[in-house]
Amino acid sequence: MGKISLYGLDASPPTRACLLTLKALDLPFEYIFVNLFEKENFSEDFSKKNPQHTVPLLQDDDACIWESHAIMAYLVDKYAASDELYPKDLLQRAKVDTLMHFETGVIFEAALRRLTRPVLFCGESTLPKNQVDHINQIYDFVEAFLDDHDYMAGDQLTIADFSIVSTITSIGVFLELDLAKYPRIAAWLERLKELPYYEEANGTGAAQYVGLMKSKKFTVV
Repeated sequence: MGKISLYGLDASPPTRACLLTLKALDLPFEYIFVNLFEKENFSEDFSKKNPQHTVPLLQDDDACIWESHAIMAYLVDKYAASDELYPKDLLQRAKVDTLMHFETGVIFEAALRRLTRPVLFCGESTLPKNQVDHINQIYDFVEAFLDDHDYMAGDQLTIADFSIVSTITSIGVFLELDLAKYPRIAAWLERLKELPYYEEANGTGAAQYVGLMKSKKFTVV
């Protein structure tokens, strides 16, 4: 087994998804904090490892991977004792991949990042209501995905759960999740919170993200 290092920021949802995976696999790793606000992700050393300047970045010996979903899949395929977190069965894997693409394009890119970047990095103090209202549709989709099973892709915990929980526990700062309206999501969140590593890997960082955004005192108009 090589030396594994994860470069990241606790407040970053993709970083937290990778932390959940590493903890679930019980892999030893070094966690290296990258201060995006000090532009440490643009340092010469970091840029050589990740020319996209994003976190998380996984380094496994000399190999570098800098996309969270690719990192999670890589870790399970290489190090897991079984394929439960990322099934080898083609249909089951396709379900997990579908959900992770949904998280990438719909939750993270079209909602969370679109709302976070103007406030956090561009100094905007207002956000358009129509963009915030888009989160309602995300909650509707996630509730439907859970259907009659315990986890996103079925009755087994997978990396799709890690991916989606990292962003779902973050976008509530813009539009709070109504637990009474979405009972399946509420039950799913409670299920994940029972994982012995959940709070360390996701809960603490999600609280940091929410606190950081609230400190900017943005308004929705």
